[in-house]
Amino acid sequence: MTLRVDVFSIFPDMVRDFAEISIVGRGQERSLLEIRVHDLRTGADDAHRSVDDAPFGGGAGMVLMPEPVFSVVEEVEPPRPLLLLGPAGRRFDQAWAEELAGSPGFSLLCGRYEGVDERVRSDLVDGELSLGDFVLAGGEVAAMAVIEAVGRLVPGVVGNEASTADESFSSGLLEYPQYTRPASFRGHEVPEVLRSGDHARIARWRVAQAIRRTLDRRPDLVEARGGLTDDEQAALDEFGLG
Repeated sequence: MTLRVDVFSIFPDMVRDFAEISIVGRGQERSLLEIRVHDLRTGADDAHRSVDDAPFGGGAGMVLMPEPVFSVVEEVEPPRPLLLLGPAGRRFDQAWAEELAGSPGFSLLCGRYEGVDERVRSDLVDGELSLGDFVLAGGEVAAMAVIEAVGRLVPGVVGNEASTADESFSSGLLEYPQYTRPASFRGHEVPEVLRSGDHARIARWRVAQAIRRTLDRRPDLVEARGGLTDDEQAALDEFGLG
């Protein structure tokens, strides 16, 4: 099955160029992903292809008008849900990425300027998505982040699918420390357990390290998942990390 993602933007080349490289590009080459990018200016009906106007009631900045947005979306009939990218949306996370990756497709509307006409929000989109509590000039960067986070979870897009299961947030924990050659670098040694060949012990060590790292750096994640299980506490105790 091919996951289709439609993106609506006044800067379509930003998203289109991104979607042709790296993991997302490979996913498209393998027909596992289909990224369609639409220029909102094609919905404008004036010579200047205007998509924004001053807000009623005054105020700083310009607002995306409803006519071009409705026009392009209704002509395309994109896969739903259609999500508006903006600061008022539901916070995007790994669980939502996994949900979208398992769907037939979805669409993203990139805001710009001071936002969009409220009728776009109330009568056109199905919901809103936010990357976090900070402000961007527009939704294009957010769209690229969502496309990569979701696209890499589609089976076959990432060469080693096991890697996506072990990553940060996939189990509500940060990822364990990783090491590669050389075994000794400037006096710093790779932990002995990783060189032992005991795969069961290595797996327990990784669990313990992931828990310890999360407790130290993102204790909110442990709290959100209801604390530690007995097995997780035992893993901490086994390696003296409790």
